[in-house]
Amino acid sequence: MENVTGLRCVNCNSSYRVEEIDYFCPGCGHGEGILDVEYDYRAASRQLNSRALFNNGDFSQWRYLPLLPVRKEYIQHLHLGWTPIYQADRLAEYLGVRACWVKDEGRNPTASFKDRASAIGVAKALEKKAEVITCASTGNAASSLAGFAAAAGLTARIFVPLRAPEGKVAQLMIFGAEVMAVDADYDRVWELCMEASAEFGWYNRNCAVNPYLIEGKKTAGMEIAEQFARREMAVPDWVVVSVGDGCTIGGVWKGLVEMHKLGVIERLPKMLGVQSAGCQPFVTAWQGDGRLRPVNGHTVADSISVGHPRNFAKGMQAVVRSGGAFVAVSDDEIMSAMKRLARLVAVFGEPAGAAGVAGARAAVSQGIIDSQESVLVLVTGNGLKDVATAIRAAGKPRTIPPDLQAVRQLAG
Repeated sequence: MENVTGLRCVNCNSSYRVEEIDYFCPGCGHGEGILDVEYDYRAASRQLNSRALFNNGDFSQWRYLPLLPVRKEYIQHLHLGWTPIYQADRLAEYLGVRACWVKDEGRNPTASFKDRASAIGVAKALEKKAEVITCASTGNAASSLAGFAAAAGLTARIFVPLRAPEGKVAQLMIFGAEVMAVDADYDRVWELCMEASAEFGWYNRNCAVNPYLIEGKKTAGMEIAEQFARREMAVPDWVVVSVGDGCTIGGVWKGLVEMHKLGVIERLPKMLGVQSAGCQPFVTAWQGDGRLRPVNGHTVADSISVGHPRNFAKGMQAVVRSGGAFVAVSDDEIMSAMKRLARLVAVFGEPAGAAGVAGARAAVSQGIIDSQESVLVLVTGNGLKDVATAIRAAGKPRTIPPDLQAVRQLAG
C-alpha cells in the first residue's frame, strides 16, 4: 500500500483518498463510477525496475507488491502467478501469423486467471477485518474466491446462476463456500449479490465495483511484459483476451502500461478483445457509437456470458487506447478452438480460455491482424472447469469388446 496515492473515478475524474471510500464513486453510482487505483510510479520504480526484477527470486504475483494495494501480512500461502508462456509454432501456422505464444492461466491454484483478483480481494477483506466475503460469478471468480477464502479462514457466500458448470460448483462446495444457486441470468445474480452485500455488510469481491480486484488482474500483463523482457524479446504485436465484464482485458492492459512506464518494455501491444457472437455487447459498441447496450446473451463460454458488462469503461479503454479491436466468434468456433489449442499446444482450455484462439483466427481472416504480426493468447481457465463442453467439442471414446481383432479394426 505504500505507493498507493488514491482512487480516481474513470467517469467524472473525481479523486478520493483510500480511507474515504471502499467501492465506487458516490456521485456516479456503481453503474458508472468505476474507480482506478493510482500510484506514485517514481517511488515504485526504485523497487520495480529491470535490474530489481531480474534479481527477484519470488516468482509469483507478489513480486509486483510495490504496485499492488495490499499489505504483505495479509497475503495467503497459495502459490499464485508467474504462469508459463509457451511458444506455439504450430498454432501460429494454424492462425496464419508470424509467431504465437500462449500464456496458460489454468496453472493457478484454482485453475483460472481469476485467482489473481481473488487473492487481492481476500487480502483486502482481512485488512478490513471482515468475516464474510461475497461475489457473484458465472463460475471462475466464485471458485477462486472460495479457495482463497478457505486459505484465509474467511466465510465465502457466493451467488451463481443455475447454469454454472458442475466442475466450478464442485470447487465451491469442496472449499466450503456457502453457495446460493439463483434461478436467474448472471445480471440478476450480480444485482442480488450487490443488494445482499449492502444489506448484511459482507465484503464485496465483485471486480466491477471493487477497484482493488483489477489490480490483481493487471499482474498477468506485468508478467507478459517481464517474461518477454527476460527473453530479450519485444512483446508480441497483439495480446488476445476473451471478454465478459471488461475487467480482465482492462487489468491486463493496465499491467502492460505500468511496465512500459517503468521502462521494462519499450513498446505496448495492441489488445484484441474476443466475445461470443451469442453475447457481444462490447463488439456491438465498438463497431457502433461506443455506447453500451446490454443484451440477453447466451454462449457455451459461460465465463464470458455477460450481457451487461459492469466494467465497460475499462474494457473499452483497453482496446481503444491500445489501437486494438474487438471480434465475435461463434460457439462452434470456440469449441473447435478448444481442440486446436489442446492438439497443437497441449494446453487444455475451457471455452472462454480457448475463445482467444478462435478470435485471433477471425481477426486474421478479417484483416485486423496482419500475417506478419505476432500474437499472445491468454488462456484464462483450465478445461476441466467445464468437462461437459469439452466432451461436446472432442467427442466420446469408442466402445470395443476386449479382443485384439477389435483393436486391429480400430487401428485400421
